[in-house]
Amino acid sequence: MNWLLVAVGGMIGAPLRYLTDRAVQTRHDSRFPWGTFTVNVVGCLVLGVITGAVTAGAASSHTQLFLGTGLCGALTTYSTFSYETLRLAESGARFSAVANAIGSVAAGLGAAFVGMAAAEALWQ
Repeated sequence: MNWLLVAVGGMIGAPLRYLTDRAVQTRHDSRFPWGTFTVNVVGCLVLGVITGAVTAGAASSHTQLFLGTGLCGALTTYSTFSYETLRLAESGARFSAVANAIGSVAAGLGAAFVGMAAAEALWQ
């Protein structure tokens, strides 16, 4: 049963990542990977909320498997983030590469913290 929750969550998260990435990226006329940045930060926020909800007893471990492991696992993408950062650096956009690396990590950690804090405020 657990594997099915993860699989179904992933089946939702993967196309959601693609569609969100395309929608965000088409609105920006730059080489900076705003679409990947967006899905990764949103995924960190959602995972923070889910983890906080599970910790507070407001959500089940099945919810965590479905939304956290499945949906967020497929929604977010470390490999694409790494590739796009490398591509920026190789093309001479070194400032953008460094900004992407530092900004993505900082924003992701911040989003996860905000998500957990919000869950804690809601359910404790």
